[in-house]
Amino acid sequence: MSLALKLARRALGRTSPNPAVGAVLVKNGKVVGTGYHHAAGEPHAEVEAIRAAGPDARGSEMFVTLEPCNHHGRTPPCTEAILVAGIKRVWYGMDDPNPDVRGGGAKTLGNAGVEVVGHVSEKRCSRINEIYVTNVTMTRPFVFLKLAMSLDGRIATRTGHSQWITSEESRRKVHRLRNRVSAIMVGIGTVLGDNPALTTRLKNGRGRDPVRIIADSDLRTPLNAKIFDTSSSAGVIIATKKNPPADRTARLEKKGAKVLRTKGRDRVDLQDLLYHLYGIGITSLLIEGGAGLAWAALQSKVVDRCLFFYAPIIIGGESAQSGVGGTGINELMEAPRLIDVRSFRVGPDILLEGKIIYPDS
Repeated sequence: MSLALKLARRALGRTSPNPAVGAVLVKNGKVVGTGYHHAAGEPHAEVEAIRAAGPDARGSEMFVTLEPCNHHGRTPPCTEAILVAGIKRVWYGMDDPNPDVRGGGAKTLGNAGVEVVGHVSEKRCSRINEIYVTNVTMTRPFVFLKLAMSLDGRIATRTGHSQWITSEESRRKVHRLRNRVSAIMVGIGTVLGDNPALTTRLKNGRGRDPVRIIADSDLRTPLNAKIFDTSSSAGVIIATKKNPPADRTARLEKKGAKVLRTKGRDRVDLQDLLYHLYGIGITSLLIEGGAGLAWAALQSKVVDRCLFFYAPIIIGGESAQSGVGGTGINELMEAPRLIDVRSFRVGPDILLEGKIIYPDS
């Protein structure tokens, strides 16, 4: 199953709206076939592994990270391929969270005489597909909140200087995450202050640019902002309130941006925004700041996973901006908390990440 998970990771961010799945076929103690789902519309992992095994698939055991599908979509059911191949036993990591298909694959295989063993390395398999799970159970994009801060939680000095707090190694890791997500979002303050391009910059020009989204209630995004650089084919969405200024709307749309109105009267309604984004095919969103947007996302309870990069420096200063702004909480019992927290060394920095849970949720 560890090998199946390793295979599944190869296509992270490329299989949307499908899950990332890896499969391994074992016969007489030897791996005879491997496969993973490359992209939506292409063969599933089980079929790839069966094709790789050829005649050795008959009488083998399959290890697959997700319960095999039992329905017709863009491709035929994997259960059908498993039965035709003559596989004797299937070990799978997690149930399909889609309520329309959950349990159907395991039941079909079991009824046909295939031994089925479920929930193998379930936690690891669920983690790799946390985006897909959120998509099918909550019908919205999965949301990451990433911040780069000093040890005392500052994202800039008192004069506004912020480049660069964290290391080159941390920035590379962030670009790898950008390469995986559907969209990236910052607030208008970040655009006005830093003018970021919000593109993916990996070695040798590799990487896919996510859709760029600006939370901009009053449509203050400059027409010469780097997000409008035509060298990137990724689209630009300006998320705004219910009734933004009509003249500014026209100018931004003429520039090529999609102005997406939300139902908020005075500011962007983030929950409504996620609903609209999912409707146009965005399955994952990376929020990169600033402090006001970070708090708004936490207050709206839309953040699913936090990634906080801490550089080994201390900035200080009462007026230096912290990573999360807004009004904050009144009592500690109101605080969002992280669970399944993990820490990593990234160059000289420390990455702290975890899944977020909210009070009373």
